[in-house]
Amino acid sequence: MTSPRDALTAHLNYFKDLGIDGVRLEPVWRRRASAAAPQPAQPPADTKQAQEISSVKVGTPALSPSEVLVSIRADLGDCTRCKLHGLGRQQIVFGVGDPAADLMFVGEAPGADEDIKGEPFVGRAGQLLTKIIEAMGLRRDQVYIANLIKCRPPSNRNPEPDEVEQCEPFLFRQIDAIKPKVIVALGKFAAQSLLRTTEPITRLRGREFQYRDAILMPTYHPAYLLRTPSAKREVWEDMKRVSAILKGT
Repeated sequence: MTSPRDALTAHLNYFKDLGIDGVRLEPVWRRRASAAAPQPAQPPADTKQAQEISSVKVGTPALSPSEVLVSIRADLGDCTRCKLHGLGRQQIVFGVGDPAADLMFVGEAPGADEDIKGEPFVGRAGQLLTKIIEAMGLRRDQVYIANLIKCRPPSNRNPEPDEVEQCEPFLFRQIDAIKPKVIVALGKFAAQSLLRTTEPITRLRGREFQYRDAILMPTYHPAYLLRTPSAKREVWEDMKRVSAILKGT
């Protein structure tokens, strides 16, 4: 059996044959050897800067109100979320007007004319609404017009709770995209649904409510004005107040 001494001698003779004549054991030499150990190569300054830039999360540019509305409409698609899609509706009536409007009108649901054309408030009630807007010194394309419900209920009945539940989130997203200063809720159903109240429209109209960073003003629906022309004066008073709010007075 080879002794440890003989093994060490053989090991040193092997290194001698390789041309290595000794090993330095001083602490200073060990520190120098460590310092001389190869270090990971540093990337050039421009490469390093590029790596740092690439590690920073770049924010997505904010979408314009118009682009957001396009996205909401795409999400709505050919909606089948509630039963109205199978009850005779021809098409979805999304909304129309200036995507960055200060004034937004919200009605109840599309009627027969709106269902055919795909645009809210284009029938007789819509023509009266256009006249009201013009009397305020605005054009129809300077405001935004939408409905709580995007599909026509059969026989123009009131929307039912499950239909409102499925559809109103899209209206909320429209409001949040447009960020109007004033929202005019047209008629009892729209006003009560938005405000979560059962108060009659006669008590709601003309009052100002804080709503989704806007002021909400309920008033009579144009269709009601066609049946009750005497109520036009009250609506005009409401619209004068809306105009004053928009002007900051």
